[in-house]
Amino acid sequence: MSTSNCGEVLLIGASRGLGLALAREWVRRGWHVVATVRGSARTALHDLADEKAGRIEIETVDITEPAQVAALDTRLAGRMFDLLFVNAGVTNQPEGTVAETSTEEFNRVMVTNALSPLRVVEALQDRVAEPGGTIAVMSSGQGSVADNERGGHEVYRGSKAALNTFMRSYAARHGEDRRTLVLMAPGWVRTDMGGPDARYGIDESIPNVVRTLDGLRGEPGLHYVDFLGRAVAW
Repeated sequence: MSTSNCGEVLLIGASRGLGLALAREWVRRGWHVVATVRGSARTALHDLADEKAGRIEIETVDITEPAQVAALDTRLAGRMFDLLFVNAGVTNQPEGTVAETSTEEFNRVMVTNALSPLRVVEALQDRVAEPGGTIAVMSSGQGSVADNERGGHEVYRGSKAALNTFMRSYAARHGEDRRTLVLMAPGWVRTDMGGPDARYGIDESIPNVVRTLDGLRGEPGLHYVDFLGRAVAW
């Protein structure tokens, strides 16, 4: 296996599901991974780090807590990464309309999925190499306004659409930035979040996510793509 495209990745949200699979895939490809978990409990990421001794460093951060994000940036002072990938996010019950959703639940999903990833990007952007580095966030095909012809999952859809818009604004404010910016739609994947009826297995999605990100290296500007590298309609 060629390691010509290896590098260092800072992966935010990797204790399970897609994040854990991303950590595993990048290590398999020869990358060094700094990955985060939210709390102090032992996770499957810790097991993977033990298995891949020296290849994975684990940091702790709750992205909904700005002080914790700032503390992570301080701990990483002097470190530079080829890729920052913000994967952390939540879902909610797919049933019900926005109007039927409690304010507390609406705030939880929007703060975690839309506000907090941009706070992380703003706080950690100086840890990403320029030019040539990549800043990516885990979006969803459900964040597409143009493709929303069936409705459902209203609050989750709204949070990802907001995330996309916020990244679009970030890109506009950094028009001279020579880094690659990516909104990644991984497909509907069978995880605890995606559920057992999802269309794709992790082994179908994640290697392609990594391959697509690798293929976009050195392509500045904002790209909203799926795991196969296809452009997603805004």
